[in-house]
Amino acid sequence: MGEIAIPTDELWKTVDSSMCSANSTRELAYLVSQYPTVSHTFIRREINALEKQGWQIFRLSIRGWDAELVEADDVLERARTTFVLQGGALPLMMATVQQLISSPRRFIGAVTCAFRMMRTSDRPFIWHLIYLVEACWIVRQLKRRGISHMHTHFGTNPAEVAMLARELAGISYSLTIHGTGECDQARYIHLDEKIRHAAFVVAVCSFGRAQIFRIVDQRHWDKVKVVHCGIDRTFADIDAVVPAETRRLVCVGRLSEEKGQLLLVKAAAALATEGCEFELVLVGDGDLRGQIERLIADNNLAKHITITGYADASRVKKEILAARALILPSFSEGLPIVLMEAMVLGRPVLSTYVAGIPELVIDGKTGWLFPAGSEEDLLNAMRNCLDTPQETLKEMGELGRERALQRHDIDRQAVKLGNLFEGALNGRGESCS
Repeated sequence: MGEIAIPTDELWKTVDSSMCSANSTRELAYLVSQYPTVSHTFIRREINALEKQGWQIFRLSIRGWDAELVEADDVLERARTTFVLQGGALPLMMATVQQLISSPRRFIGAVTCAFRMMRTSDRPFIWHLIYLVEACWIVRQLKRRGISHMHTHFGTNPAEVAMLARELAGISYSLTIHGTGECDQARYIHLDEKIRHAAFVVAVCSFGRAQIFRIVDQRHWDKVKVVHCGIDRTFADIDAVVPAETRRLVCVGRLSEEKGQLLLVKAAAALATEGCEFELVLVGDGDLRGQIERLIADNNLAKHITITGYADASRVKKEILAARALILPSFSEGLPIVLMEAMVLGRPVLSTYVAGIPELVIDGKTGWLFPAGSEEDLLNAMRNCLDTPQETLKEMGELGRERALQRHDIDRQAVKLGNLFEGALNGRGESCS
């Protein structure tokens, strides 16, 4: 408790004061490869928090206009989003020709930059020319609106499009890098160059910042800032921390190799063999679902394990509150938002010593941490959680809630991000050449 600097009520007052003092109208663009989607709720929260500060956000997505959406808020968000590829090839080609005619020198510089991106790339060369065409179309949209800065999430193709737009028209850009995946493929996506020419770079945790430091020269370290992903007030709204009187654990996340659900099912099988009473709910869907379902069937775990499929925010909140704790045995992560969500709802979490997770979860105080990939340690953590008295769970939940609110309130994080945008709008970057 001693490391929580601001009580919860004072936290909200501080945020409200910061937003009231924000300047009036400021404009920038957000570019994402596919938005909105069920896995990008955190981007929607971030945009909405920035708009509360007085920013006007022009939402751009490469694709996704016909995607199936789960949440009503995402359906509304889609109506606010402009999709780069929705109009087909003709508008893109017209914008490219217009860009060539209006700024031939800059266009040649952008073409040179695109060809440079082809070297060691993990994508065929034609993709980089497509990114150039997309950048030409985006530049025309931003010029019409008088927007001079663009922010992207993820260091993959949206960051390259933003970098090419900068070369075409001098539009500055920044990017948020989320996980180890981007850094693992840094050479193939030319992440170092994208970082070098960005106005600033956001890491979602200190571990992520350290991985970025590995990629770029020390001269660029100062532009890398930690801004946490956040939880909004609506999701955080509970009357009090009341532990669930159940032996249910919930795992929320995409059903994929890196989330560790296969190992979790194996640990659950061992727990069932011991005669332990428990429930495990897997909230999510993904490519691994069929394999997970077969493993459940092979181990006769149907009475212990349920898979819900994709769920919207209200369903996720309901499932977390109905559980004793949240469990996420990830092999690779940045800093999972669902851990923040569980903690802000007063639930202890069980997760791994991976990436930014130990920055949030305090082992033995707000949950249990265990080595990634260890079935034995995962099993022990599950036993410990199921055997923990209600009063102890309540204490862990209260400390976890305070910690999550202190570190991950979306409005406070948006104030930090807004200050970075202010600096970018008042500064100048380097050429891509």
